[in-house]
Amino acid sequence: MASIEFDVRGHVAEVRLNRPSVLNAIDAEMDRALAEAWARIDADPDIRVAILTGAGDRAFCAGADISDPPNGADGLSFGGGLTGIGGRLVRLQKPLIGVVHGHVLGLGFELAMCADILIASDDTQFGLPEARAGFIDHCGVTHRAIRQLPHHVALAMIVASEPLDATRALQFGLINQITTIEDLAAASERWVDKVLACAPLVSQAAKQAALAGLEHGLEKALDRRYPLIDAYAVTEDFIEASSAWKARRTPHWRGR
Repeated sequence: MASIEFDVRGHVAEVRLNRPSVLNAIDAEMDRALAEAWARIDADPDIRVAILTGAGDRAFCAGADISDPPNGADGLSFGGGLTGIGGRLVRLQKPLIGVVHGHVLGLGFELAMCADILIASDDTQFGLPEARAGFIDHCGVTHRAIRQLPHHVALAMIVASEPLDATRALQFGLINQITTIEDLAAASERWVDKVLACAPLVSQAAKQAALAGLEHGLEKALDRRYPLIDAYAVTEDFIEASSAWKARRTPHWRGR
């Protein structure tokens, strides 16, 4: 059985963690498969949005598989904005919708935090069990948690392994929506439709600028040029946007 499932339908790619018997724990094989999936998504101009889910009903992902942990040996490890363990930073250019349920722990929590839009079922429990379990590595999850959550909330998770449920995660802005497990797939499709209604090259360019700008202070971020924004001015979609606005009609995006 493959460690992940990869499926493309129309302009949508779905990546599903597929080790439900071990709560989708990430081993070296899954790590490599994820890196390949992100590369494939960005290389395909027809893919405009990606969905990340986990198989089984108990967990999105319980973290690293301690018996065969990912080590970034291929120099990629996680993509989609993840650093992985020892892997270089790789940003996914296309929008990524994370759809989580059940246990979302350790590296699984990091994977979820790298989504651009994050939807959680009402049974979701986010957690960093490293301190309680007695394991630690140079993982990016603590650095992401302290940036995406209020300071003391993040530190309670980091130093005391305090769990975070979906309701509080929504209150803190970590996730975009809570839904029932039964409605999770339908909710993700509604977000897919919202993304697909937008100009794909604009979504990608704006994402690149927003994330790259975070590396600098506001003044420097405003002063920088962003390649995808500059490139958009000579695309067919830019012309289509102008034509649709003048004709007062819905634009038809081509992604080029």
